Amino acid sequence: MRLLDTTTAEATLSSSKFVLSLAKTVEEVREVQRLRYRVFIEDMFLSALANPDRLDRDEFDEHCDHLIVRDTDTLKVVGTYRVLSPQAARRMGRYYSEQEFDLARLEHLRVRMAEAGRACIDPVYRTGAVIMLLWSGLAAYMKKEGCEYLIGCASLSLADGGQNVGAIYHALSKSHLAPAEYRVRPRLPYPVGEYAPQCQAFIPPLIKGYMRGGAWVCGEPAWDPDFNSADLFLLLPLVKLDSRYARHYFKEPRTKELVTQ
Repeated sequence: MRLLDTTTAEATLSSSKFVLSLAKTVEEVREVQRLRYRVFIEDMFLSALANPDRLDRDEFDEHCDHLIVRDTDTLKVVGTYRVLSPQAARRMGRYYSEQEFDLARLEHLRVRMAEAGRACIDPVYRTGAVIMLLWSGLAAYMKKEGCEYLIGCASLSLADGGQNVGAIYHALSKSHLAPAEYRVRPRLPYPVGEYAPQCQAFIPPLIKGYMRGGAWVCGEPAWDPDFNSADLFLLLPLVKLDSRYARHYFKEPRTKELVTQ
């Protein structure tokens, strides 16, 4: 696994400072998996996914690079993103998203397509600083790998019975639906048509950020019964990246460069 060497930026939140890097050791990956377990499984009360190791892990983890944000005061990992490069996806034989979506129409993009997923931030640190660092790291990773497209699944809770999922899809499909040639098909579709499009949509901040950056929603959501969620497939062509975002995330770092070990 290729790794990036380290400090790219710092941000402040109250008295805390944060540093961004890629996980370099097995133990750092375990820290990521423990954070994901607490947020995705314990906090969401998904008892069916509970395990004695208290780790959220799957077969993709060892093939992915793991962006981490660490609180320098406590040394805790407080935020993470995992990224699957085109080369790693080729070794795996698939992207994670292909478990839920048929990506046949994106076949010609595979050599230039990185996948981001498992975005996770400790609830105490959800004020913007951590996600900004993660997005900066993601942008630097894309630049280093020469990727032109970012893909990923955005999960939406079904705690309200799915009404908000329907409202979000209807809202986003009016202004952010991908052109037909970039549409994907959910393997297990979630029935958004059952919900009235006039319901007010409460769009999570992470998805709002993608939309503001220029991402497309590539079709109707898939149902993920394991996590009791509906997942939207998102595609962000970097040439479509909003100029404000491009200036912020792709500017040259003032401190250490992201380098390959």
